Amino acid sequence: MRRTLYDEDHEAFRSIARTFLAKEVVPFHDEWESEGQVDRRIWTLAGAQGLLGTDVPEQYGGGGIKDFRYNAVLSEETIAVGASGVGFTLHNDVTAPYLVEFTTDEQKQRWLPGFCSGEIITAIAMTEPGAGSDLQGITTTARRDGDDFVLNGSKTFITNGIHADLVLVVARTDPEAKAAHGLSLIAVERGMPGFERGRNLDKIGMKAQDTAELFFDDVRVPASNLVGELNQGFFHLMSMLPQERLSIAVAAVAGARAVFDRTLSYAKERHAFGRPVGSFQHNRFVLAEMATELEFAETYIEKAMLEHNAGRYTVTDAAMAKWWTTEMQKRVVDRCLQLHGGYGYMREYPIARAYTDTRITTIYGGTTEIMKEIVGRSLGV
Repeated sequence: MRRTLYDEDHEAFRSIARTFLAKEVVPFHDEWESEGQVDRRIWTLAGAQGLLGTDVPEQYGGGGIKDFRYNAVLSEETIAVGASGVGFTLHNDVTAPYLVEFTTDEQKQRWLPGFCSGEIITAIAMTEPGAGSDLQGITTTARRDGDDFVLNGSKTFITNGIHADLVLVVARTDPEAKAAHGLSLIAVERGMPGFERGRNLDKIGMKAQDTAELFFDDVRVPASNLVGELNQGFFHLMSMLPQERLSIAVAAVAGARAVFDRTLSYAKERHAFGRPVGSFQHNRFVLAEMATELEFAETYIEKAMLEHNAGRYTVTDAAMAKWWTTEMQKRVVDRCLQLHGGYGYMREYPIARAYTDTRITTIYGGTTEIMKEIVGRSLGV
């Protein structure tokens, strides 16, 4: 069915993103995969093209347009070229809302111009070695001492962790509070004594994405770096998770579509027993099933973005979208690899890289199991 989600302004933005990626990302991405991280200069180049902070107010250097469709366009185009190492989505879709909604005027002046120019790369540090989807298990602490918080603990699996200049750290500020209460968001800046980065983690996929361990040893962080309200961090996180999970769902559908389109072309061109491999009934049925799933997913995602823009998209809606689209993506990519035969196992083929890049999507942002738990609780069971 014809897509009606985007208007001329979105398509103009798409053209800018597509040109930028073709010139500044695609020629270098294989090299970045070997190095384990992208070239930092890609961030300032993206900022100069207006690709960062589209929803940040213009007075701070942003686009000034609160419309998640622009985020989706950049995500779609980045995924279409297989640029899994570029961490713009984490920057724009996940950390930006906290910096726009929960910061003081002084903090906005201090951080947002650099955020939009690409001079300040951001990350958010929730996951710990012993606490993943369950934020209630966080043990990193931030103890108030005069005009500072003293931060101790460690985080892992942090996207943009090596490059990040500003990290929103989820820490326990009230050790007496139970469960999710007593958490706060503390902004840690590059160069603060006691803030150290560990390994750039060796993942099976997304090789060019810097994903790191972070360590905090008596890091003195000015109290003025508290983001949002003291001890309300869990509730701030819950308010922003729908956008994060919608972002993952958008990327999952775009990723599945890109792989399917390439596989459909391959199935028409590759011959076996004197016929295109896609012409065998079984393969044709597999392609038909994937095409149908994608059509339904794309239709849902369009509606979801409009609901999110209207402020009606809920935690439960996002949980449904996140688990179903990422599981669908995993199915589609696996079937597409099978249709490629032995070539699908060769890393020189995009399908092989997509296969390993995709596997994380049902895990990060909340596992499929946690998403189903959220949905189940909403049903009163």
